[in-house]
Amino acid sequence: MGIKITETILRDAHQSLIATRMTTEQMLEIAPVLDEVGYYSIECWGGATFDACLRFFNEDPWERLKKLKQVFKKTKLQMLLRGQNLVGYRHYPDDVVIEFVKKAIYYGIDIIRIFDALNDLRNIEVALKTTKTEGAHAQVAISYTISPYHTIENYVKLAREIEDLGADSLCIKDMAGLLSPFEAYDLVKALKEKISIPVHLHTHYTTGFGSMTYLKAIEAGVDGIDTALSPLALGTSQPPTESIVYALSGTIYDPGLDLEKINEASEYFKVLREEYLKKGLLDPKVLIVDINALHYQIPGGMLSNLISQLKEQGQKDKLDEVLREVPRVREDFGFPPLVTPTSQIVGTQAVLNVIAGERYKLVTKETKAYFKGEYGRPPAKVNQQVKLKILGDEREIETRPADLLSPELESSKEKIKEFIETDTDVVTYCLFPQLAENYFKLRAAKKYKIDVGLVKENKVYPV
Repeated sequence: MGIKITETILRDAHQSLIATRMTTEQMLEIAPVLDEVGYYSIECWGGATFDACLRFFNEDPWERLKKLKQVFKKTKLQMLLRGQNLVGYRHYPDDVVIEFVKKAIYYGIDIIRIFDALNDLRNIEVALKTTKTEGAHAQVAISYTISPYHTIENYVKLAREIEDLGADSLCIKDMAGLLSPFEAYDLVKALKEKISIPVHLHTHYTTGFGSMTYLKAIEAGVDGIDTALSPLALGTSQPPTESIVYALSGTIYDPGLDLEKINEASEYFKVLREEYLKKGLLDPKVLIVDINALHYQIPGGMLSNLISQLKEQGQKDKLDEVLREVPRVREDFGFPPLVTPTSQIVGTQAVLNVIAGERYKLVTKETKAYFKGEYGRPPAKVNQQVKLKILGDEREIETRPADLLSPELESSKEKIKEFIETDTDVVTYCLFPQLAENYFKLRAAKKYKIDVGLVKENKVYPV
């Protein structure tokens, strides 16, 4: 049986390269061709797509999912879920998590890839159980990183706990492209020997390892991999689908995909790529090998955020100092993987440490919340002196972070009762209150043929 291929061009590829700006119309035009390729799944929802639909397109993200489901008759639809964070940037209470997962599956998602930035399984449990109860495939991802703590033995231990929790499959989520080819071989081999559920591998080409890492993982027995069609592959995206498929053709690993359909889809995205370049959406800088990711273990998106923060403070000349500070902060924090939201928390704190001239003289509310345990349990022990300096006499929480959150669905329903038109509006509002309310106003304006420009300027408030 060949390798299962998950195509990411409708989600992670354009999120990584063009800030999630592919439109629903652009997706729907090529969707019938993609459905004929023979992919194991198409990743098309979740991640930042939900936010982008509301923020940039004034579009209901649920409508995108419904339209895609109408077209994809043969291929499973897949999404990325940030555990208790869902598709947002904070922990949401259980009632919101349960309702979101139920609706996502009801409207077309077949596979939900669930991860937590700290690999704290308490932040995954509710989403995983709801996914299985609703009859979808629950794939739990390990956020991969490198540190003295993150050994193959510890990854295997975590994988066994994930299997015991009831996951249908496991994904190694290498968001910064740090997984080297031979490490991939050893890790996949160890996992396949100790767990019985399928193992999938997701990586980015940021460091230039991507395709080599996949080939070694395939040799070690990995069951599936993520790729992106070449016009939106490489750089901070995934390895190219075409290259991988052609390399495996005629071998025991052959995924059995329709090469003509792949080429047809690739030609379509080549035209879109030129449009993205002309509009300035695709910056060639994101396509180069980023040595900082290897040297400092900093993902490309995090690096751009650091530069932006330093520019705002007029301190761009201190970038090298900040890059050296990031690994130190990460060690103080107990070696968290650098992915949303931990990458932002660690990065911002490193900037503050450098600018203030004294480590932890200034701390963000997010850093304090992290040490209190509001994001979950750090992978390794945190620096106790730093923790004491930040928390003082305040005690850290011992419970699952979401246990401290009050239900939000009913109160949110009351807040937006005059806007509700669909069974997903309340969940959307819980996730992004301001963006959702703006969208609801514009939707009402179009419905009642009110000047949308006046609504955007808050001169008219349709009810």
